[in-house]
Amino acid sequence: MYVKGVGPRRAEDLEAKGLATAGDLLNYAPFRYEDRSNVKPMSRLAPGEMATVLAEVKALHSPRFRRRDLGMAEVVFEDGEGGRLTAKWFHAEYLKTVLTPGTRVALFGKVDFDTYQGELAMLHPEFEVLRDEEDDEPGLHTGRIVPVYEAAGKVSARVLRSILKRLVDHLPPIQDALPRGMCDRLRLPSLAQALKELHFPSPQTDVRVLNAFRSPAQYRMILEEFFWLETGMALKRGQARAENGISFELGDRVREQIKKMLPFKPTAAQKRVLGEIARDMASPQPMSRLLQGDVGSGKTIVAAQAAVIAVENGYQAALLAPTEILAMQHYLSLKQIFAPLGYQIVPLTGSMSKKEKEVAKRALAGGFGRIAVGTHALLEEDVEFHKLGLAIIDEQHRFGVLQRKALQQKGVMPDVLVMTATPIPRTLALTVYGDLDVSVIDELPPGRKPIETVHRTTAELERVYSFILQQVRAGRQAYIVYPVIEENESLAVKAAQAAHEELSKTVFPQLKVGLLHGKLKAQEKEAVMDAFKQGKVQVLVSTTVIEVGVDVPNASVMVIENAERFGLAQIHQLRGRVGRGAAQSYCVLVTDKLGDTGKERIRTLVDSTDGFYIAEMDLRLRGPGEFLGTRQSGLPAFRIGNLIRDREILEIARSEAQAFVENPPSPEELAAAIRYVREHWQRRYGLALIG
Repeated sequence: MYVKGVGPRRAEDLEAKGLATAGDLLNYAPFRYEDRSNVKPMSRLAPGEMATVLAEVKALHSPRFRRRDLGMAEVVFEDGEGGRLTAKWFHAEYLKTVLTPGTRVALFGKVDFDTYQGELAMLHPEFEVLRDEEDDEPGLHTGRIVPVYEAAGKVSARVLRSILKRLVDHLPPIQDALPRGMCDRLRLPSLAQALKELHFPSPQTDVRVLNAFRSPAQYRMILEEFFWLETGMALKRGQARAENGISFELGDRVREQIKKMLPFKPTAAQKRVLGEIARDMASPQPMSRLLQGDVGSGKTIVAAQAAVIAVENGYQAALLAPTEILAMQHYLSLKQIFAPLGYQIVPLTGSMSKKEKEVAKRALAGGFGRIAVGTHALLEEDVEFHKLGLAIIDEQHRFGVLQRKALQQKGVMPDVLVMTATPIPRTLALTVYGDLDVSVIDELPPGRKPIETVHRTTAELERVYSFILQQVRAGRQAYIVYPVIEENESLAVKAAQAAHEELSKTVFPQLKVGLLHGKLKAQEKEAVMDAFKQGKVQVLVSTTVIEVGVDVPNASVMVIENAERFGLAQIHQLRGRVGRGAAQSYCVLVTDKLGDTGKERIRTLVDSTDGFYIAEMDLRLRGPGEFLGTRQSGLPAFRIGNLIRDREILEIARSEAQAFVENPPSPEELAAAIRYVREHWQRRYGLALIG
């Protein structure tokens, strides 16, 4: 569809922002609205109010105190009723050619009183020249409720407003894809009406409702976006459940082997979650389950029990981890756990030698290796399993949906257990893991003492070091962690290396100080961690490679340098590396300068050790995209929906989508919905509809 005002160059700018079609533009919602309908004569203006005035340019002034770098334009306006007002714009000398004497203009802005000149003034007001121009229409930018858009490259919010007004005014007939019954039941406006009201609300609309994104039009557009996402998720779930999977037997032999393996009595939460997993594994449909648990809650031992079910039924299990250090931690941990059962555990990571990889691949293909533990190396084409029955994926948010699928395809419809130690609020879990059933371990093993968290500034580092020394003399160990700065691990490695040098030579010359970072080879990492576990290293300087999976019960102090550079959930993960033994453990957050948000984040960590509460706060403070880290995490790209603001709408959309897919009004409507989802899923949400 041709859109007036969008030539080839402007189309390029819009496409770079993801606005490639007229439909994309129509779904590009304003991020806020301004009420510019308060049109007043200048004689009735009061300082401090926001108002619109209709006026004529009387004169252009040169500022009395001219500074070259300010480029100020100072324009005097009169309204023909005896009113006078001066408007000023910095860095806007070009306006002198636009606002020439005699030009009629609508101005919108905050009214001030210029005490020096003794008259009313506006600083940087919005303005609209009252004549037809290429990108303007009279009364579009002032004198009404005005939509404010995020600029798209060189295409300003003002130009977008003009383009969208033309588009909305000449809207062709639009097919409303939402189920008719749902629209009637929820009293949703039609799609055409919602689009018009979304961009150019009726004069009687309350601007506060608009800025809360709760007008009927906004509600409909948000619900529609969530509904189609949740419909896609429901279809994926239904599709997976229609497949024939493995029905694992849960006989006496399995129970005996699990009892033989368990190093301690499981908690009630672990038992409940294992029951949910076991029921899934016994059913003929493939399991797709997310296992959530706070740090130290015992997810690994639950996953190990699931692996026993698979192995005792003659199948293999594979555990996929995002980093080599985490894969090796799992390998060493599972080797110990499965020692009483005699299972062969096979590691497979990228840094292994060609010969080591060949031996591992032969063991897995021949079925001798009962359990594989590895990184992305497990996904390589030449890695074959004799009989893969269970795929376990740890820290799923670091992998994409495609990688999960790639591991599944190594077997014939194996069960899938996805684990994460990053507590994810329910709203986000419903969206990112909507095709999975969710199990939560919400109880820590008995005897764990809450970790004491304190905040210190860089000026108090001597005090922090004295405390570390005191703890080491009491027989404990400590971590000191440095952040990855702007995703640049090389800088973090240099910071950690410099700190290691100073700490080992100057601060703790009497102690053994180790160094661990992502650039070390796998064998070097293993050697450092082994020395720390055995107590040969008392203080471990590290980057965030120890964020998950590291378990040293004797470590009682976690010092996090530049804590303001970490997300809350990440600090909570790091804090979870201590508090794993019987001794009281401590986390020290060291910061430099903190703004208001930074103070709130640090206060949250000092006050709470509840991972789910911390994740909620992190989500609220940073937003879902940054919270999860990468687009690869599977977070959909929403146009108007907001997972934090609109969580109750998401719940309604999920409920409606599930009901629609499970009990469609008619086969024709379900077929139409499936077609719609297939056509729009990837483009709208950036997600792959797999399977």
